[in-house]
Amino acid sequence: MARKTVFVIGADEPNLERLRRLPQGAGCDFVSALDLHEIRGVETFDVATLTERVARRITEYEGSVDGVVAFFDFPASTILPVIAARNGLPGPSLESVLKCEHKYWSRLEQREVAADHVPPFRAFDPCAETESRDMPLPPPFWIKPVKSFRSHLGFLINDQREFRFCSERICREIDYVVAPFREMMRAHAMPGEIVDMRETCLAENLIGGAQCTLEGYVFQGEVVAYGIVDSVRSNNRSSFSRYQYPSALPQTVQHRMADVARRVIQRIGLNNACFDVEFFWDQATDKIWLLEINPRLSQSHGEIFELVHGVPHLAHMVDIALGRRPQPLPAQGAYRLAANCHLRAFEDSRVQRVPGADELHRISEDIPGVTVELHVTEGQTLSELPDQDSYSFEIANITVGAGDEQELLEKYQRAVEQMGLELQPLRTNALVADGTPGSVPAASLHGDDCNR
Repeated sequence: MARKTVFVIGADEPNLERLRRLPQGAGCDFVSALDLHEIRGVETFDVATLTERVARRITEYEGSVDGVVAFFDFPASTILPVIAARNGLPGPSLESVLKCEHKYWSRLEQREVAADHVPPFRAFDPCAETESRDMPLPPPFWIKPVKSFRSHLGFLINDQREFRFCSERICREIDYVVAPFREMMRAHAMPGEIVDMRETCLAENLIGGAQCTLEGYVFQGEVVAYGIVDSVRSNNRSSFSRYQYPSALPQTVQHRMADVARRVIQRIGLNNACFDVEFFWDQATDKIWLLEINPRLSQSHGEIFELVHGVPHLAHMVDIALGRRPQPLPAQGAYRLAANCHLRAFEDSRVQRVPGADELHRISEDIPGVTVELHVTEGQTLSELPDQDSYSFEIANITVGAGDEQELLEKYQRAVEQMGLELQPLRTNALVADGTPGSVPAASLHGDDCNR
């Protein structure tokens, strides 16, 4: 059988290696259409130029062109349908992807078929003078741009002072993503009432409870949900602590979430694509709330699916890209439970010490099922990190496989202790956990985030 070529938009070496390990990988060549560094940590997003760069690289490729995939957010997720359509490859329509990614447009679509699961919301202009006097909703509420990623410029608002302060910051920074996103929508003739609306932010009532992400796909119009990952938040309640799989939610709740996801995905018209839908389950009222839809799988879940199933869920993405019906994930993993833990700092600091490659390798050897991915280097200031949320800095990912939750948390703590990561707060009055000023060992200050 002839080998297949799959182009990857937003390729990085860890995910390319994961793709090569797939059962499908034996018959595929995975070729970078855009490297991750071309779309992350960049000064500006020129989506038209990036799209033509991908098109050129595919045209210049001497082998077959059989599929295209992307597992990162904008602009990778919006370039994919354009490239798929140009080359006659399986993929979703651009309009369906944009209906997922534009937060206000998505809420309008969700409300049509799942109104009971959508909180009250309202679009507003953070740069308008009147908005500093008139809040869009009674507090408390969340505000966020109509397009962002990793919760950037998302804020919890408790009073008018916070609304004014956060709106001013959003107004200064919102064009980084929203301006190129709107320009791309305009270039592809999306509805003018959405593209040209002056309101660039969304305010919506608080929703809460147990948070999770439903992973699924659509193949030839059939919507399939295949796994739910629990999202555990850190002690500031606004940043993720870990993603844990499989979900501990009751099966009846998971089935209800799958039904809501199916209705919304069909309403939006997403097809031949992976997706994830973020939900809350309010245990007190038994209410299910829909937070948002992403027209792609979450690549950050790949390793935890692999630890449990023996195969990452990237297998579904590759099958769909090649026009094949995905098969159920096998039960061949080494562990019953897995989590992707986020080691975070909650104030700006300078990195004093990080473990070397040999130390990280030794951690994986000493603690089976554990891998560490660092996001910082010695001497770096945390505020220099790109693409962070509004409340914390992600300094490392620690992936853990275990037999149960107690073992998982114990492995995580051992890994953090062995890392020996040290941070120096930039505020002169900052204290370490024991109340003494000085360098902040990440293990003592933030190592317990994964427990919450």
